[in-house]
Amino acid sequence: MKLSYREEAGVAILEPKGKIMGGPDATLLHDQLHEFIKQNKLKVVIDLSGVDWMNSTGLGILISGLTTLRNNKGELKLANVTDKIQSLLTITKLITVFDAHDTVEEALRSFE
Repeated sequence: MKLSYREEAGVAILEPKGKIMGGPDATLLHDQLHEFIKQNKLKVVIDLSGVDWMNSTGLGILISGLTTLRNNKGELKLANVTDKIQSLLTITKLITVFDAHDTVEEALRSFE
């Protein structure tokens, strides 16, 4: 997985690309979220449009990110959830845990 980010309207937008499957991916995302918290960037959107595949460990990474931000009074939202990831979230009933939006713009507006 490659991870880039940008900022828009005071919200950090993480853009993972490739597969989210654990190992180094977990460390990469975890470290980036902790860096945001240190910088007091507590509103984060993860744009999943570039993610081809995610396994259960990848889901665990997202849950960990959500928990980390919530424990620091922040918010994590998902955007551009692909059909594969949507079905994974539905099967695991995590669709009710995450605030998921069709586009990054919708996710940004939801912070207002």
